Amino acid sequence: MGKWRWFRVSLVLGSVFMILLIILYWDDVGASHLYLPPLSPRPAPHHSPTHPTPSFLSDINAFVNQFLEGTNDPTDSAPPDSANQSEHAEERYVPRREWKVHLTPIDPEKRLGQERRRQRLHDLCHHGDDLAFPGKNRSFDDIPNRELDHLIVDDRHGIIYCYVPKVACSNWKRIMIVLSESLLQEGVPYRDPLAVPQEMVHNSSLHFTFNKFWKRYGKFSRHLMKVKLQKYTKFLFVRDPFVRLISAYRNKFEQPNEEFYRRFALLMLRRYGNHSEPPAAVGDAFPAGIRPSFSEFVQYLLDPKTESDAPFNEHWRQVYRLCHPCQIQYDFVGQLETVEEDAEQLLRVLKVDNVVDFPPSHRNHTASSWQEDWFSRVPLVARRGLYRLYEPDFRLFGYSRPDSLLD
Repeated sequence: MGKWRWFRVSLVLGSVFMILLIILYWDDVGASHLYLPPLSPRPAPHHSPTHPTPSFLSDINAFVNQFLEGTNDPTDSAPPDSANQSEHAEERYVPRREWKVHLTPIDPEKRLGQERRRQRLHDLCHHGDDLAFPGKNRSFDDIPNRELDHLIVDDRHGIIYCYVPKVACSNWKRIMIVLSESLLQEGVPYRDPLAVPQEMVHNSSLHFTFNKFWKRYGKFSRHLMKVKLQKYTKFLFVRDPFVRLISAYRNKFEQPNEEFYRRFALLMLRRYGNHSEPPAAVGDAFPAGIRPSFSEFVQYLLDPKTESDAPFNEHWRQVYRLCHPCQIQYDFVGQLETVEEDAEQLLRVLKVDNVVDFPPSHRNHTASSWQEDWFSRVPLVARRGLYRLYEPDFRLFGYSRPDSLLD
């Protein structure tokens, strides 16, 4: 009898020891990043005495769910016994001074404008039967992990940003680096977005994106994504789809770019430019005046072979494929055409306008008024085909059909 009792005691102690090891492991792999700030103040959760807390060993999923739902607001000050917590504990709390409280409300007209943009997305995604596109009706769980690589998470302030190349994404990435403090200079986080070195802005190691969740959180990654999508403030910026294509072409094919020349321009020149043997390097091609034209770029986008070889590059991939607006309910939809005004409003919504300023934009943006010139050498049938390819982006984000180019 004594041996049996000793065995039971040993089993209980061993179980407790294993739980402690698991907790320490979670702390080491990033549990400090699991806090989930609410979008608005909420009352403390009520725990009913008639529902005991499920044990980790009996139901691991319930344990993690309760852990995620019950984590403290990052704006709360550290608890009194924080001195006895692990050295990672201070990462869980953002100093309250970083969350700015405004005494005056946001301009009602601006707030109404955002409501219209969000409502348009909702209506077209859920009731727009005349607008069909691949992936429109799938659930968030159906989105492959590799397609979630544009959703950047800032756990310190409860922000999720879906970046769209050629839509001020460099400046927004700079801001996300500053807010998340993911880049240090001599041990001190950058405070000025413009001080972040250009070569580091697009460094993927500095941005914690949804597609990286699996490596850190394993089988809990999807559940954690959903909880953060529910609690965090989610935003993206968009742009007139045709103007975005012109900007992508100008940036990647009108300027010497070895990577894009080898990966894309060589193929365009062979398939559509009557160059059977174009120069192998951009340094030889550009001095000879050899580069794909905008019309050949459009042919490349319309050619079914292009997507059969590989998905569109992010610089010309449709926004609905990058950011999944029918599966993710965005809280703020900005437009490049009004970027200064929208950025000011967004930073205020995020309560970080006392922490960072949106960098001043350069006035060399590709202008909408240039479309007539750029498309003048593109055949009408190709223009119409291109519109069909990007029609979901035009309609979802409120851009008018370019009738002058298509009729």
